Amino acid sequence: MKVLIIEDTAELAEALIDFFVIGGHSADSAGDLASAYDFLSVSHFDLILLDIMLPDGDGRSLLRSVREKNDNIPIIVMTAKSEISDRIDVLDIGADDYIVKPFEFAELEARCRAVLRRQNGQNQIKLTFGKVNLFPLLAMLEFGDEQQQLRNRELRLLEIFFGSPKILFSKEQLTDRLFSISEDISENAIEVYIARIRKKLSGSGLEITTVRGLGYRLTEQNT
Repeated sequence: MKVLIIEDTAELAEALIDFFVIGGHSADSAGDLASAYDFLSVSHFDLILLDIMLPDGDGRSLLRSVREKNDNIPIIVMTAKSEISDRIDVLDIGADDYIVKPFEFAELEARCRAVLRRQNGQNQIKLTFGKVNLFPLLAMLEFGDEQQQLRNRELRLLEIFFGSPKILFSKEQLTDRLFSISEDISENAIEVYIARIRKKLSGSGLEITTVRGLGYRLTEQNT
């Protein structure tokens, strides 16, 4: 999962980045609306955490802008306001959820999982394609009597493929979804992770196929 954190309190933003990175995700942070729009113009994000009170404006303007473009990216609003009218307001504008500051990171993580489940229409406990099961919360791949434990980036890459099987992803799309903008990525990083998950899928009946010059996709063998 790739997260954009829009928060002007540096300490909170840094703590959130550390929290998501430790969990195996990638995260970028924007301290104001202008920076947030810049991030959204150049990269794909799976989730936005949005503060309302920002130095250059109201975070609700960004929320409205995203929804007016018919972009259904999940957005969780982080607000210091606890009044019911404020909560109703952000939900009516298009927020998927809200959380009141200060909050426990465990609660935030649970809310992130919930909105992603609703958005994807999937059971995030188990993703299945062919005869293979992917368990994101356990970081485990299962087929037949075989179980393969996954490292963080292997898991995130397989989540992308299992979420959209048979769909072709370019190297650029995979890089964008797997790494934050601030990370220094080698040119062959995606090839390295593709090679790793191909080994993990060996004997499963699934394979990552290469479409030369275009990208990769997850398919069933002999189909």
